[in-house]
Amino acid sequence: MNFFSSKRAVMAGLLALAASFFALPAPASAAARLTIESGGISRHAMVVLRDRLKLRRRPLIIVLRRGGGMGTFLRRRSGIEDIADTNRPIFVYPEAANGVWPEGPGAEADRDVKFLHDLVEHYINQGVADPRRIFLVGVSSGGVLAYRAACAGLGRPVAGLSTRFSAMPADLANCAPNPMAYVSVSLASDPRIPFGGGKAILGESSFDALPAEGALALFAKANGCGARREDKPFPEREPHGAAKLVRGAIMSYSGCKAPVELIRIDSGGYHNPGHRPEHNGEPPAEESGDFDASRAVWEFLKRNGA
Repeated sequence: MNFFSSKRAVMAGLLALAASFFALPAPASAAARLTIESGGISRHAMVVLRDRLKLRRRPLIIVLRRGGGMGTFLRRRSGIEDIADTNRPIFVYPEAANGVWPEGPGAEADRDVKFLHDLVEHYINQGVADPRRIFLVGVSSGGVLAYRAACAGLGRPVAGLSTRFSAMPADLANCAPNPMAYVSVSLASDPRIPFGGGKAILGESSFDALPAEGALALFAKANGCGARREDKPFPEREPHGAAKLVRGAIMSYSGCKAPVELIRIDSGGYHNPGHRPEHNGEPPAEESGDFDASRAVWEFLKRNGA
């Protein structure tokens, strides 16, 4: 082999190596901590943007966890990102200014809703978020703020709202949100968050809550649904081992501009979103017959554009 043939062979090998490198799949996710100015102060959020090299607008999912602490911790505890079977959404985990989300109305709640508005505008202005596919996911006290943000608006129509183990504050009883997909997961027997409404206790604070079915009816009205509600029991499943079979119902309306659902858990085990059982013999939810709230919420959001 002469010099030029050898050089061509080396170049071909390098090109093949480069081609194989760029053919490798992109990392599952790329997380970064975002800082923006909102309300005159610096606010922070953990952001997960997958397939960053593809410049296209995609759904934006704002995840509000109880406490609203550091975004890295919130991400580990979210649950929904782990089971998302697509690279489309941008997941945003906002951090509360004082470490907790406010349950009651007032200046702090208004400040935090403004922060969510500014996050939405940031990613729309960056050209990566689809202004027609903005979703709110709230758990516990994060669900309370998600309700407030859905009612107040985020400057853009909210495409979907999901709450888990939370309640809609009674002061939002006259809320008239834009039509949006809505799903809520509630425990019928939770003494802290009464299914029938009343005093709800989250952490060290309390607030007056609407009945879970009242919140469902409010969003059904906003979505122009028919008057008839359908209550469908959970499909029967064989439990594995000694695990309990979950019992409950999915409540929904028909004829809606966007679907509305209330998932009521009456008895049996359930998979608390973001909970990862330690190695103590507790079987995973998928193997035990438990209800996986995170998966149910993700499947609902995915059906509605997420």
